[in-house]
Amino acid sequence: MRHDAAPSSPSSAPLRRDRRRPTWKLSLVSLALAIGALAGVGLLMYPTVAAWFAQYVQSQVIDGYSNQIRDLGADTLADQLDAARAYNTRLVDGGAEIAANERLPLANSPDQSSDYAEQLRSDAAGLMARLKIPAIAVDLPVYHGTSEQVLYEGVGHLEGTALPVGGDTTHSVLTAHRGLATAELFTHLDRVGLDDTFTIEVFGEVLVYRVVDTRVVEPEDTESLAPVVGRDLVTLVTCTPLGVNSHRILVTGERVIPTPQADLDGAGAHPEIPTFPWWIFVLAAAVLAAGVYVWWAGRPPRRPLTAARDLPVAGSTADPPPA
Repeated sequence: MRHDAAPSSPSSAPLRRDRRRPTWKLSLVSLALAIGALAGVGLLMYPTVAAWFAQYVQSQVIDGYSNQIRDLGADTLADQLDAARAYNTRLVDGGAEIAANERLPLANSPDQSSDYAEQLRSDAAGLMARLKIPAIAVDLPVYHGTSEQVLYEGVGHLEGTALPVGGDTTHSVLTAHRGLATAELFTHLDRVGLDDTFTIEVFGEVLVYRVVDTRVVEPEDTESLAPVVGRDLVTLVTCTPLGVNSHRILVTGERVIPTPQADLDGAGAHPEIPTFPWWIFVLAAAVLAAGVYVWWAGRPPRRPLTAARDLPVAGSTADPPPA
């Protein structure tokens, strides 16, 4: 005897649809919030990241300079230093004037001949020396002149002052920007104090200077940059206050003789900065947190457990009501 299959319940198809597993769905609002948060973190970290990359580029320049100097023979190095010292004796005045509200220093009596550009020239960019200031973790290339390009790439030697090769009655002036968003340079020069030292490596020579004076002066104060009879001086100059640039910070060092052995041993070494980029972990954590947030926001809502237990199973018959 044939038995027809029982007709399916009209509610079974909708019931199967209701029991399908919900899927993850991208939330555009959450995505926009995550992108905005990452952009904010990026803006906050930009100065740190940019300064690190600037230091990395400068360290590569310094390594290249050190390699070039090592490749030159002792006679060539001695000739370059002798020519630079002879140039210093020809300077009429070592004073310098720095215009108010300007980042660009101007020499009071610059050398008008082409001779200046040829002194201590290790490459086409005009790289002449290396400046290290341990107190503020600075290790920078020193270039001829104080053009905007020079001051964005490193330290500039103020034309019209003695070349930084040492010697009695010489006063060299080195200047750099302060407060740039993309590089530290002389940003922390105000933290250098008395008895701190800085080192100049120039064509195989190592010159160490101990800070004997720090001051803030008006731009018109040229006496502070004039040579002093019998003294070997170098002054580091930058602008202050940040963003105003109405005054100048002068950090003056006097030559330490003999040169400390530790500085001689460290000449030409690879720069110790930049250090390990710990900011990578901050950026990675921010990206990870943003990704987790977007994933969490796109999860399907959980069904209440009580409602799930009350749902009938497809194809089953509810218990008959009690008699």
